[in-house]
Amino acid sequence: TPHDPHLNTSEWTLDYPPLFAWFEFGLSQAARHFDPNMLRVENLDYASPATVLFQRLSVVFTDLLFIYAVRECCRCVGVQKGSKEVLTRPSFVLAVLLLWNFGLLVVDHIHFQYNGFLFGFLLLSVAKHLQGQHLQGALLFAVLLHLKHIYLYVAPAYGIFLLRSYCFTRDHRGKPDGAIRWSSFSPLRLLALGGIVTSVSALSLGPFIVKGQLPQLVSRLFPFRRGLCHAYWAPNVWALYNAADKLLAALGVRLKLLQEAELPRASMTGGLVQEVQHAVLPSVSPSVTLLCTLLSILPALASLWRRPRGGRAFLRCLLLCALASFLFGWHVHEKAVLLAVLPLSVLAVESREDAGIFLVLATTGHYSLFPLLFTPLPIKVCLMLMFTIFSFTGLGALHR
Repeated sequence: TPHDPHLNTSEWTLDYPPLFAWFEFGLSQAARHFDPNMLRVENLDYASPATVLFQRLSVVFTDLLFIYAVRECCRCVGVQKGSKEVLTRPSFVLAVLLLWNFGLLVVDHIHFQYNGFLFGFLLLSVAKHLQGQHLQGALLFAVLLHLKHIYLYVAPAYGIFLLRSYCFTRDHRGKPDGAIRWSSFSPLRLLALGGIVTSVSALSLGPFIVKGQLPQLVSRLFPFRRGLCHAYWAPNVWALYNAADKLLAALGVRLKLLQEAELPRASMTGGLVQEVQHAVLPSVSPSVTLLCTLLSILPALASLWRRPRGGRAFLRCLLLCALASFLFGWHVHEKAVLLAVLPLSVLAVESREDAGIFLVLATTGHYSLFPLLFTPLPIKVCLMLMFTIFSFTGLGALHR
């Protein structure tokens, strides 16, 4: 209510889906044994040694799910012929690329978040689909969406893949490979998938729907007033758009076509999260970014629908959806590039071409995370160099 005394207790509000709140509630049950003062909502900027110790231990403990997911992914990659040495096996290279991923180390263990725990759900879901256990994969992804909604980026790939490859039985007699036989459609399988999604959604959103608080929840999950770009500009299309707008504005002032006093302040490079207006080019709305994203993923979704080629095709479509959302999405965070880098590791150990793409994407994507650690830390440079060197040498040895 407007008169709630706790409404303005803290400037930090939970902008994750409800299941993540339950996850934090579980953490709080252990946190009170370390330092109860860290659980006081009004205790802003509180940092005791016990609090820091608990936070670090909680990240390490929840990373066990990520480690298990990596193990399952390693079971999905084949053994290369003639690779008797452990160091040249695809499973070993994949394990190092995932467990020692520079971006995940920076975001979770230095910048401090629980992305390893969340990516564990994603990789485990992908592994289940690669293993043909589609209902388990769907359940894991449904839970993941209600833990963090950034994974909506790849939800279209899940929807098309499950509808085409699970709800339709594989019967291509008398038809080209991948052609649809509508008689093979299974309503029971569709109901099973719908039951999973509905059950998880009801568990997560049900209390807010009953109390009429769903609009407030949606406004926190999708705060469009944060602006087109994040504070430091993820390297995507809108970063180029912003740069072009600034160049055109400077050129217009120099040529006396524009008055500098009439131009909007150059606040989009101030390191602040806020809504800004472009000076020369048309300002971009959330609907425009959504349209651009949908148009860019349509070819991948159409290809997956027309020619379902198993789990690898699904994984490739997932990557394209992640990259398209990163390039065209609204208020994209720099760390969103990991949504493509981590799953691409699976394809990189199996294909020479994908390995080349991985090396380019991982190197540039990881470098773009440096602004998250804005203080000069030699450790971030050393960690990235070590990971990059292993990526080139490990994949080079694997693919000769």
